[in-house]
Formats: sequence, structure tokens, C-alpha cells
Amino acid sequence: MTILIAAFSLLFGIIFGTLFALLRMSPNKFLAAIGLTYIEIIRGTPLLAQIFLFFYGLPYLYQQITDQALNFNPLLAGIAILAVNSSAYVAEIVRSGIQSVARGQTEASLSLGFTPTDTLRYIVLPQAFRRVVPPLLNEATTLLKNSSLLSTIMIVELVRVGQMITSRTYKPFEMYLAVGLIYLCMTIPMSIVANRIEKRWKVA
Repeated sequence: MTILIAAFSLLFGIIFGTLFALLRMSPNKFLAAIGLTYIEIIRGTPLLAQIFLFFYGLPYLYQQITDQALNFNPLLAGIAILAVNSSAYVAEIVRSGIQSVARGQTEASLSLGFTPTDTLRYIVLPQAFRRVVPPLLNEATTLLKNSSLLSTIMIVELVRVGQMITSRTYKPFEMYLAVGLIYLCMTIPMSIVANRIEKRWKVA
């Protein structure tokens, strides 16, 4: 469940993060302001506060306005919250990757008759991809660990299972040590892969 949550959260985080990165870089000041505001708000507030605000705060607000109950599926809500949180960090990763591509290549592409969209699609993004994969893998590692916070809304992921077993066995040290070791078994290989890719695809 922990891996499933992290995988889907990263997938949607990359999709929305790329969109907000493009908004952030838009020549339109209004769109750029929207992208910047979104990124700064999400990155500037704790993930735990975002979880509580979304899962508990929104249903309360909805009930106050409409006098009707609003209930979220905890798993879907958890993935959505992590995806939103991740998208802000992915947006900055993608933006830095795009901006690292030499501007002269964009100018040359436009002078050859490419549209701005085709330039982004065929010239800029393929080169930026090499630069953003290692930090995206690091973001996946962070998401995997952050998924533990979803235990606060009763999603039965790794930490929540540890809590449930601890309540039956009264052995918190052994259980949380085991939980930590399982996280290490998942995150260390991801970190090794990220480092190897970074060295292999290192751009001068």
C-alpha cells in the first residue's frame, strides 16, 4: 500500500507539477503569478497541516455552507494530498531542468520554423528530461517516507500497520524499528539508482 500510494502520488505530481512549471515560466504575468503563488503556498506549509486541512477542514467547511455531509475516501484523499504537495516540488525541478537547456537552442529552433510548442516538445523537454530524472527519483524517495503521515487519517499503510500491531503486542520499540528498517529497504535502492543515473547522465 505504501508503494502504491507513493507511485500514484508521484505520477499525478509529475503531471500537475509540469503544468505549474509551464505556468510559472509563462510570459503572461497573470499565469506566472498563479503558478508562483501555488508553488509557494504548497512548499511553504507543512504537509501534515495540508492533510488535516483537506481531509477534515474541507468537509467541515462544505457542511457549514451546504448543511450536507461530505465524506472522502481516505485512500483517494491521501493520494490527492500527496500529489498536490509533490507537484509544487516537481514544478521547481521541471522548471530548473527546462531553464538549464541553453537558450540558444530555443532561438535556433524558432529560427528554423519550429513553433514554440514544437520547440518545447522536441528540443527542450527531451534534454531537460536527462536533468530532472535524478531529482525526481529523490522526490519519489521523499514521497515514500511522507506517505507515513497518512496514518493520521487512518490509511492502512506501513506506519499504520505498525501502530495496529503495537496496540496488540505492546512492543512499540520492536515494531517501529521494523517499520524503519522496511523503509530503509525501500529507500536505499532508490537512492542508489538515483545516484547512478545522475553520474551516468551528468551534463557538463
